[in-house]
Amino acid sequence: MSVEDTGSGTDADDRVEPPPLSASLERPEPHDVDADEEDPLALRLEGLILGAERRYTPFQAARSAGVSMELASRFWRAMGFADIGQAKALTEADVLALRRLAGLVEAGLLSEAMAVQVARSTGQTTARLAEWQIDSFLEGLTEPPEPGMTRTEVTYPLIELLLPELEEFLVYVWRRQLAAATGRVVQAADDEEMVDRRLAVCFADLVGFTRLTRRMEEEELGELVEAFETTAADLVAANGGRLIKTLGDEVLYATDDAGVAAEIALRLIETMANDETMPELRVGMAFGTVTTRMGDVFGSTVNLASRLTSIAPKDAVLVDGAFAEELTRTGEAPASEAEAAEAAAAAEKEGEEPPTYRFALQPMWQRPVRGLGVVQPWLLSRRPGKG
Repeated sequence: MSVEDTGSGTDADDRVEPPPLSASLERPEPHDVDADEEDPLALRLEGLILGAERRYTPFQAARSAGVSMELASRFWRAMGFADIGQAKALTEADVLALRRLAGLVEAGLLSEAMAVQVARSTGQTTARLAEWQIDSFLEGLTEPPEPGMTRTEVTYPLIELLLPELEEFLVYVWRRQLAAATGRVVQAADDEEMVDRRLAVCFADLVGFTRLTRRMEEEELGELVEAFETTAADLVAANGGRLIKTLGDEVLYATDDAGVAAEIALRLIETMANDETMPELRVGMAFGTVTTRMGDVFGSTVNLASRLTSIAPKDAVLVDGAFAEELTRTGEAPASEAEAAEAAAAAEKEGEEPPTYRFALQPMWQRPVRGLGVVQPWLLSRRPGKG
């Protein structure tokens, strides 16, 4: 479809096929779609959820928003929406979203690259949320409550009731998370620490998960993964950590405090060990400078934590030397059991209370780790009476 076909009234010199723009309704094929060919219920649900009807082609939406097709395409693709050619599938809300992002760039509040990152991070996060809600929440609720009723007859009124409540809850949680993230940033010692921070990074991995996938039914395997992720997420949150991501058989979390990370790791193992349905767990942790981008963490500290996880014994926690030093520096663990015994003897001689430690550290054999050189792992455990 040419620009002339859109009825935009452009001059002949402007009649060039614009590049495709992504739309708010994903489609498997990037070609024009006739609305008459679509499921009427799907169109009704789209209108209900978006709160507006289709009015614009991608080119018309870009023109109405006052942005170039190139920039509009970058924004929509960053949000994760499929190209639709020049189908009339966009609404006033799509125009407003483009206008707002472009306005932030024009006002100098965001660079163009940063605006694209905002679009991408928001799109990736909400896409996963939407898929989860449909798969795990709405799908179950829309089962026909009475014989003879179709799911179609149930879905529309249910979404009509749920939509405003879920929207309010989403905004509430987002504001809470934004407040927490902002608090972490303003407490940073300097500007560099806002991006490159010293964190404790931890991977927790289910042992033998690949073998389980061959033995277990899909539904049973899904329930196991969900139970593991839920348990891990709850423990990380309750103890002040930050869950970075879940990968089915593995979770990644980070904390500002090595002691907090150690407590979470040991509680994870203890909790899983008390559940007969769960396989063993192995954990690897490292402490050091970490680069944070779009909610994820990167750098050699993260790589080292991952490598330690792969060599950790079953139901055990391995930490790197920097992590062990941090626990020793903060008084969470003695440098050695001999030192702890000497400190206790000295305190007893002076009639004082001996120092108490939450954790114990046992040096393991040094070993080469691919890409990171020779590493000194330490086995982390809880000291008796400190559970």
